[in-house]
Amino acid sequence: MPSLWSPSSDSVSSPSQKSVGSAQKALSPCSPTSLSCDDGSSQDTAQRNSPSVSTSEDSDFEDHSRRNARKRAAKRPLKTSPVAKHQKKRSRIILSGNDKTESAPPTNDLFDAVKAAKSDMQSLVDEWLENYKQDENAGFLELVNFFIRSCGCKSTVTPEMFRMMSNSEIIQHLTEQFNEDSGDYPLTAPGPSWKKFQGSFCEFVKTLVYQCQYGLLYDGFPMDDLISLLIGLSDSQVRAFRHTSTLAAMKLMTSLVRVALQLSLHKENNQRQYEAERNKGPEQRALERLESLLEKQKEFQENQEEIEGMMNAIFRGIFVHRYRDVLPEIRAICIEEIGYWMQSYSTSFLNDSYLKYIGWTLHDKHKEVRLKCVKALEGLYSNQELSTRMELFTNRFKDRMVSMVMDKECEVAVEAIRLLTLILKNMEGVLTNADCEKIYSIVYISNRAMASSAGEFVYWKIFYPECEAKAVGGRERRRSSQAQRTFIHLLLAFFMESEHHNHAAYLVDSLWDCAQSYLKDWESLTSLLLRKDQNLGDMQERMLIEILVSSARQAAEGHPPVGRITGKKGLTAKERKLQAYDKVKLAEHLIPLLPQLLAKFSADAENVAPLLRLLSYFDLSIYCTQRLEKHLELLLQQLQEVVVKHVEPEVLEAAARGLYLLCKPEFTFFSRVDFARSQLVDLLTDRFQQELDDLMQSSFLDEDEVYSLTATLKRLSAFYNAHDLTRWDISEPCSRLLQRAVDTGEVPHQVVLPALSLVYFSILWMVTHISESTSQKQLMSLKKRMVAFCELCQSCLSDVDPEIQEQAFVLLSDLLLIFSPQMIAGGRDFLRPLVFFPEATLQSELASFLMDHVFLQPGELGSGQSQEDHVQIELLHQRRRLLAGFCKLLLYGVLELDAASDVFKHYSKFYEDYGDIIKETLTRARQIDRCQCSRILLLSLKQLYTELMQEQGPQGLTELPAFIEMRDLARRFALSFGPQQLHNRDLVVMLHKEGIKFSLSELPPADSSREPPNLAFLELLSEFSPRLFHQDKQLLLSYLEKCLQRVSKARSHSWGPVTTYYHSLNPVENTAEASPQGPSHSKKKRVEGSCRPQREELSSQEESLQLNSSYPKPTLTSTAIKRRQSLRPVGKRQKARPGPGPGPELICSQQLSGTQRLKMSSAQYFQIQCDPSGSGLGKQLTRLSLMEEDEEEELGLLDGSCEEWQGGDKLLRSPSSPSEHGLDLLDTTELNVEDF
Repeated sequence: MPSLWSPSSDSVSSPSQKSVGSAQKALSPCSPTSLSCDDGSSQDTAQRNSPSVSTSEDSDFEDHSRRNARKRAAKRPLKTSPVAKHQKKRSRIILSGNDKTESAPPTNDLFDAVKAAKSDMQSLVDEWLENYKQDENAGFLELVNFFIRSCGCKSTVTPEMFRMMSNSEIIQHLTEQFNEDSGDYPLTAPGPSWKKFQGSFCEFVKTLVYQCQYGLLYDGFPMDDLISLLIGLSDSQVRAFRHTSTLAAMKLMTSLVRVALQLSLHKENNQRQYEAERNKGPEQRALERLESLLEKQKEFQENQEEIEGMMNAIFRGIFVHRYRDVLPEIRAICIEEIGYWMQSYSTSFLNDSYLKYIGWTLHDKHKEVRLKCVKALEGLYSNQELSTRMELFTNRFKDRMVSMVMDKECEVAVEAIRLLTLILKNMEGVLTNADCEKIYSIVYISNRAMASSAGEFVYWKIFYPECEAKAVGGRERRRSSQAQRTFIHLLLAFFMESEHHNHAAYLVDSLWDCAQSYLKDWESLTSLLLRKDQNLGDMQERMLIEILVSSARQAAEGHPPVGRITGKKGLTAKERKLQAYDKVKLAEHLIPLLPQLLAKFSADAENVAPLLRLLSYFDLSIYCTQRLEKHLELLLQQLQEVVVKHVEPEVLEAAARGLYLLCKPEFTFFSRVDFARSQLVDLLTDRFQQELDDLMQSSFLDEDEVYSLTATLKRLSAFYNAHDLTRWDISEPCSRLLQRAVDTGEVPHQVVLPALSLVYFSILWMVTHISESTSQKQLMSLKKRMVAFCELCQSCLSDVDPEIQEQAFVLLSDLLLIFSPQMIAGGRDFLRPLVFFPEATLQSELASFLMDHVFLQPGELGSGQSQEDHVQIELLHQRRRLLAGFCKLLLYGVLELDAASDVFKHYSKFYEDYGDIIKETLTRARQIDRCQCSRILLLSLKQLYTELMQEQGPQGLTELPAFIEMRDLARRFALSFGPQQLHNRDLVVMLHKEGIKFSLSELPPADSSREPPNLAFLELLSEFSPRLFHQDKQLLLSYLEKCLQRVSKARSHSWGPVTTYYHSLNPVENTAEASPQGPSHSKKKRVEGSCRPQREELSSQEESLQLNSSYPKPTLTSTAIKRRQSLRPVGKRQKARPGPGPGPELICSQQLSGTQRLKMSSAQYFQIQCDPSGSGLGKQLTRLSLMEEDEEEELGLLDGSCEEWQGGDKLLRSPSSPSEHGLDLLDTTELNVEDF
């Protein structure tokens, strides 16, 4: 057996070339029967063990010179082609010059029939064979033209061409005639007519070989000529020729492999018959039979050599070159077929000379090719007999197969895990513990397919050897209790070692498909929990309870836990039936045992809470139908004890939820449960009233009294969340308690927190009681109570305790949202008296709270060494919750939209933590009011600039790091407008105008040459300049000139910010119309960190994209797609360097900093959208109304600028768009210097 990595191996070619181009050139003027001209090179280059497969798919015609330039020096080509060893009787059809059928090319009836796929393929092949036997020349030529037509070439091979030209000349002629405009061909063409063509095409090739295998294949059919033609086509530069011929050749090879396999079986049978006859005695031996068997043996041998010659020709002429083709579809075809050859004819193909191609291609860059490799190996490793012959391959490529479990394509990773599972089953000791550990953690991954595959691997690695393999006999039977206990202990050990103790639901879901029967054995799980001599630690008991609850949830709900998506739309009828059955069985078993479990673990809150959640998965009607009322009584008693004993929120919520499920009026035991609930609430309210009176009458409470009152309020608050406790009227005492806390500050903060929640829930329950028949008096009473509670929460915002502040903010934001104008939507006008608008002071306090508790400086978050990571994450989630609540108030009209400036100005600085929330708020705000949203963005920049100037003074602002951050924020704001330049034209012009006004709003003394203090704001404004049209830039330049003349006539143009802004508006230096390829000639000294390499080219591309409202759709090739992706304006920003750089007009196209890169897929890129038709431009311009608020002031000024604007408008206007009544389309866009 040849070595898999021997450089001197005589096997087929290895992928030593960097290029994927073929080593042979089929279009060279060689003999028509020559198959391959590079077999020597193929054998000489079997040195590398992994190919580098190019992924370029830019056109249908590959660069032949490029491919030849990358090839290694080839050996001298073989003089003979690798065809069959024995010459056929008629191996080449020679068309004579006197043949009458050569006058017209054969028709395409065969191609049309295969395309239609209406008739049986065997009948079609039989019909063609009949025609072939009648006229071999015409029949074979029809077959050749069938393959040519299947490539998408409408040209045909005529009898003259076939007689006078070689294969290479024929292919050259077909290539010249292949001038199709579209890149589609039959194998890739869309549409229903081509959808099934590939299957019919492959079936035709298979049937053709099958029908010829008993005679015509060895005697008369010119298979060598057909193979030679396919080899030539497979080396063509035309992608359609290469793809179709490779598919045909691989399917032809597969069919020949089947024929060879049948021949080998017949040969073995004949040999056994011959040996049996020869071993007979002289009297019984038949010489004639021996001679007949010997002749048949020779015939089988000759036929087998013929078939092996054909297969060798196809493999060496096509496969060894095309398995590394530039087209991934071709590579996938080759790998898929060689996998089948190894499985079906392992005697010849399952050796290292062929396995190495699959091993090399495991490193392919395309998903489909890697997937075919892994699936091919799955077919081999699934057979234990075949896997034992793959030890050398496994040792060589095991590391690669293990690493593929983390493939970026989930589908490939799933198959890689399944492959390793097969290796684990059939090759003992190959996978080390380190290899297996890489798969163990995948059971907790969010992708369910990967997790389920990893769960199967874990089952076969850990559980099967101990639980299943040791079972007596292999017949199906009920598992023993010992096997079940072993499974549970192994599962607990695995769960503890994984250190993911909060994710039992994900572990159970991963093992559900392969170990469902073990996990649904609730009898063994509960018996192990209730046994006294179980020898389980506290952690093991807690994990076992989590596993029990998770398995019950999985069986009752029938879907994975949160975060895992199966992709299935719903359960089938069989699955729903099984789900109902499991719920009944679960209830029948656990209802009697649940009170016992609660009694045993009642002291541990971490165990009680999940046990109480079991009630959600029961079929509670079992209490009635199976007379289990006594167990219900026990459950209610244990539930009351749990509520009285615990104050943990998760336990109280689970208890309130369980009691709510039992308190449904449709149950016959409702009255009994309702009575138990009333008893419990009476007990809690009586205790609360007594403790509250003690607090009101006493000026001091000890710790025990405070703890008792706090615990009672927590229990009542949890039950008020799930049950309507209005009839107990406990909200009024709580309101008096809160009022005292606000007035005197003597109430402990532990008491205030649950009291706030309790009053909040009472208001919500009162809202649920309102209907159209509710009187106005009741409505006004509810609103009065709500307003009073809002005032209490507003007072709590200034409390010294941060927990009270956050609780008050959350409740206040939720309550304001509920009583917002959205309350009357949907025809509920009777609720209009309840609509509440907060006062300005409340809005201001909410914004101040947000600044103090959400947008904290990095140093205020606490050091990472003193707090654990999960604590930091919880704090971040809490802050995100506060910010989301505030943003909802903005978007639903509760707060003034201008207050969003307090959020938007932190967009860049806190992008890592809140970027997704702020961006979504910005998008929604723009949908509400585009103009106001743009003003808010400008307001955010003004606020930041004013704060910086007040802190640092007006001198040297542009050199400060804070100003650099402001420029980055302005750049993000500019990018948020997107590529719809025409749609946002009025907004951007308005933003520039208001920015110029602000920059010159404060003037220096008349005799001073100092800059205005706000002049540096122009540098921030320059970030929005790339969003302007050419005409708008000219008008703004004129506006800036006149504004500066009023400020100072001496040195206004020498000021740095003015120069920067002037360059950003200069149309010669910053527009795509001027010189899109040349760099800007205007440079200035930039602040530290502002040098941005290669911005000229990026800005030119971006401007070119923005200034055109539509652009022609490119051909859908990979080159065009890559070009479109390169125009995206958001990416990573290179690290800034001090020194001079290009003008600020190019800033919009620069890339974002690495510290602020995008985290979420929804916030990674601003999508590029445009009008695909490009029509209606003039009509859109007629609707432009820029800066409408200054229309009356600006109509009569800047006549020269107006004429210039109108002249530019003629350039923008569509030639077909009419000018209505001779009016200027942009008559409201002139800028008035008097505005400033």
